[in-house]
Amino acid sequence: MIEFNRLRFLIADQNAQMRRIVRTLLYGFGSRDVIEVDNGAAAFEAFVHFAPDIVITDWNMPIIDGLELTQMIRQPEASANPCVPIIMLSANSERRHIVAARDAGVTEFLVKPMSAKALHDRILSVAAKPRPFVKSKKFFGPDRRRSGRETYVGPERRSEDRAEDATPAGGVDKWVAI
Repeated sequence: MIEFNRLRFLIADQNAQMRRIVRTLLYGFGSRDVIEVDNGAAAFEAFVHFAPDIVITDWNMPIIDGLELTQMIRQPEASANPCVPIIMLSANSERRHIVAARDAGVTEFLVKPMSAKALHDRILSVAAKPRPFVKSKKFFGPDRRRSGRETYVGPERRSEDRAEDATPAGGVDKWVAI
């Protein structure tokens, strides 16, 4: 069981009403440690100083958007916790947006308006069943496969990438080289 009262959340959304809705839902789940920001630059600063357990971000934000924020967080050499779960909330529901978010390193994607149950389920998913992380030349982020396999044997899916040695570093639970 997940103890929401022990989780720290960062909410990044330019819409104050949406931040309030998400905060209220998190409080309803039992969380008490929530910080809110209205743009991507403030989100990255808060990420560095607040050290959240889960980031919930919108795609469309001023200064730095949610994709850029995700890419900044997913830099293993520059980020204190590149494996933090990132849940993206977005009104951009087209497949190309979901694929772009996944390819940027987003852990879960929710389309606005979302239900309390959908948000709760995504949080449980990222907290209780974290996926291993993949590191290649052009990508660092959660493995898109949910099967639980820790290795992949077969042709590379991204032809521009070549396998690298990937070893766990501070704060990284599992990495899988592709």
